Amino acid sequence: MELEKLIPQIDQMFARWDNTRSPGCALALIQDGEIVYKRGYGMASLEFGVPITPTTLFQIGSISKQFTAMAIAILADDGLLSLDDDIRKHIPEIPDFGETITIRHLVHHTSGLRSLDEVKMIAGGHFEDVTLFSEYMEMLSQQRALNFKPGEKHLYCNTGYTIMASIVERISGKSMREFCDERMFKPLGMQHTLFHDNHRMVVPGLAQSYAPGGPGFFEREALLHGLPGSTSLLTSVEDLLY
Repeated sequence: MELEKLIPQIDQMFARWDNTRSPGCALALIQDGEIVYKRGYGMASLEFGVPITPTTLFQIGSISKQFTAMAIAILADDGLLSLDDDIRKHIPEIPDFGETITIRHLVHHTSGLRSLDEVKMIAGGHFEDVTLFSEYMEMLSQQRALNFKPGEKHLYCNTGYTIMASIVERISGKSMREFCDERMFKPLGMQHTLFHDNHRMVVPGLAQSYAPGGPGFFEREALLHGLPGSTSLLTSVEDLLY
């Protein structure tokens, strides 16, 4: 279909968010390696009337994991780790569960580790709570068993990707934000992408997160993760396409 005919159809799909009273999204179309159309719909900040544009940054949640896996692959290519390393080789304070858990298990969600997000909730925590890595490791140190033998099953697990980010930091001697900026984002031309590893850090151009709060209004959704790896990547559609 010709681009001139396609664009009105795309805009119609997002028309319900194309106003100043709603959160929204950004999109870009790429053809033959070039962006041929880009637009923002709705507001990055309802409080301050800031519209979404193709350069607006979003916290992309679990899509962050793909970049964490790439950071691990870079270190493997550098010869600084093997995917078949026991994770306790790099983080010895992880409990010995009587089974070898490898980095490969973490990558493929087959480690058997429990999801510490759920453990935190069971212990009385809340989604909005900020969790530091030291607190995460304290929860992990108190675990006495795995959900299953490593490699036996697949179970989606944020814990593994948080551990992978810590492995990157320990081997490289840099924060996840610094390592990925130097070895991944800048070489790829992703000039505005970063791991948000400090929930207090102000990031220009960042969209706020909202959810329907009731008839006629929205509520803020907390995104206070300070643990890069499983989440916390900030990026724009332009950076993702390039």
